[in-house]
Amino acid sequence: MYVIHPASSTDVPALMELRTEAENWLRAKGSDQWSDREIGAQAITKWMATIRDGRTWLIRSEATDHVVGTVSRGPADMDFWNDGDQPESAFYLYKLMVRRDTAGSGLGSLVLDWACRIAALEGREWVRIDCWRTATGLQHYYERLGFEHVRTESPSHRKSGWLAQRPSSLILNKPQALRPVTGRQPATL
Repeated sequence: MYVIHPASSTDVPALMELRTEAENWLRAKGSDQWSDREIGAQAITKWMATIRDGRTWLIRSEATDHVVGTVSRGPADMDFWNDGDQPESAFYLYKLMVRRDTAGSGLGSLVLDWACRIAALEGREWVRIDCWRTATGLQHYYERLGFEHVRTESPSHRKSGWLAQRPSSLILNKPQALRPVTGRQPATL
């Protein structure tokens, strides 16, 4: 069982640890995804902005109270989505990361269900993502969890661009497996 709550500025070290672990894991797999390592002030500034805007959450294990993941939301990335996609019809999911020792536990699927529930409550039809164009394993993962490939965009200044969406009505897990909590607690990894 897991809980999800809004991140606070005191959670930035935990967020940075999750990002660094993900970068190192991807590099060890030979992936160029997130090869533009986010370190120091640049990364902290980005996290602080999404936290201040209420767009970043931490996921904790209820059993240990340790941070096991994070997810953010944001506006439609207009490098990829356009007015014809009806950007307002979707919840845009970014930076879904889980600790490597929780990989395979189904946590990612729980977070996607959570995003679908939020999208549905907001009257949005879709949850949308963009993935690294070369990350075929990640693309297949999302397809197994109900995402359908929309198209691939290839702007010269971006390596992401594999676009997919999932209906906000698609829920694959029991809701109590990931519970929202309103209190903010200091992060522990």
